[in-house]
Amino acid sequence: MARNTTLSFEFYPPQTQEGVTKLMQTAKELNEYNPEFFSVTFGAGGSTKEKTLETVLDLKKSGFNATPHISCISSSKAEIKDLLDIYKSNKINHLVALRGDNPSGSINFGELNYANELVSFIKSEMGDTFKIDVGAYPEVHPESETAKQDFINFKNKVEAGADSAITQFFYNVDAYFKFVDECQKNSINIPIVPGIMPIYNSKQLIRFANNCGAEIPRWLKFRLEDYADDLDSLRDFGVDFISELAETLIQYGVPSIHFYSLNYSKTLTKILKNIS
Repeated sequence: MARNTTLSFEFYPPQTQEGVTKLMQTAKELNEYNPEFFSVTFGAGGSTKEKTLETVLDLKKSGFNATPHISCISSSKAEIKDLLDIYKSNKINHLVALRGDNPSGSINFGELNYANELVSFIKSEMGDTFKIDVGAYPEVHPESETAKQDFINFKNKVEAGADSAITQFFYNVDAYFKFVDECQKNSINIPIVPGIMPIYNSKQLIRFANNCGAEIPRWLKFRLEDYADDLDSLRDFGVDFISELAETLIQYGVPSIHFYSLNYSKTLTKILKNIS
């Protein structure tokens, strides 16, 4: 990749054999761009826990560098430790540690309530076995009451032992730049990797943004509405827009870019060709 910016891609665990076959083909196509890793999501409340494990091990057996998400919601310490032992025994040495989402907004914590507690637990049980990524929210976590408290929560994760962070997706690049500046002012020196969501479907994107607190700028929302159900034009516009966003980040000197793939490769490969 140009300018030495590395890449990574997020997958979700497929629920059918057809989905597994499709995902392996997607991984093969995206692997042409030499990603650092493919991460695999965990599902609200650990709802895809077994499927996440299966997908990670399938990717690993196929020769890909797989990185599991791990969540503390609805999980006991013993369950988390068992999962860590399985990953260690399979030579998985990289995790994305998240508090996780409650299914349907219910409150169902396990023994660990927050991501910083999960990071501390992993470190206490496994030492430096795993490189640990955590989440970051340049536009503030939707459950945080203030931006200040949200930043304190992020700092707690870093101080617990996080090695790097991956941001929630954003389309306002200034939010990312300001977040990185705030980290530097507070002596947070771990890599802050920007997360980017390609534009596949406007209604789906707006739903994702509402759930995770990501802002869709007013002008962009109007452009998405202009295309309505013309998916081909929408995706052509999205490829150009996301390519420009990625180029801006590369010029800024970001350490890496993490793409939320939704298990698709076609749109992503067009973007990657533009920025390679």
